[in-house]
Amino acid sequence: MTKIKRNIVHIDEDKCNGCGACIPSCKEGALQIVDGKAKLVKEIYCDGLGACLGDCPQGAITIEEREADAFDEAAVEEHLKETKKASPPPLACGCPGTMAKSLKKDTCPKPTGTRQNSEHQNWPVQLMLVPPNAPYLQGADIVFLADCTGFAYANIHQDFIRNRVAIIACPKLDDQEVYIQKLTQMIEINNFRTIEVVMMEVPCCNGLGQLLEKAITQAKTDIQLKKTIISVEGEVLNKG
Repeated sequence: MTKIKRNIVHIDEDKCNGCGACIPSCKEGALQIVDGKAKLVKEIYCDGLGACLGDCPQGAITIEEREADAFDEAAVEEHLKETKKASPPPLACGCPGTMAKSLKKDTCPKPTGTRQNSEHQNWPVQLMLVPPNAPYLQGADIVFLADCTGFAYANIHQDFIRNRVAIIACPKLDDQEVYIQKLTQMIEINNFRTIEVVMMEVPCCNGLGQLLEKAITQAKTDIQLKKTIISVEGEVLNKG
């Protein structure tokens, strides 16, 4: 293939920590996490426009001008089709223990006074680590839980997680733009049946609901978002 001089993505592996924030923003699928680092899959998949630049918290991605294979839109289209058919890739951290999987649960109730079952049925549960195409997301009843709700509300497994896919997130501690892009992609490709967000009563926690509302709008779906607020004392303040 003939090389031409053009703009193309460059990844500084010394700066890259494998967080994966750049992956959802590359609509051509030119980037993947390999051995814990972001990699350019093929030069022909990169259009050189730099949509991924603003999503790298480490500043590891730049655009450089150099000799490279020409951008091939037809090849990108085929690549994206094949990617959708494939199993979910390893997660950003590259750890086998964080591979997306569904968990088998013992459905038999336990006697009164014994330790209760965990109701969570998917792994991982942290939004930053969940692949948008994880198999357990397709057609799911999904609940997004602010991180602190699991500590404040004692019966969270039985009342909110049972028979649902549960994902935790914190709008105050993590990158909100990354969240919006990832949530939008999840909603677009997974045909969720229902979505609920469970948040604490503190003002900053309401941001998780706002992020989901933005993602639903960007995904152009009419799915309704149910919101539940938990008090710092561990009581349900409202549902709706």
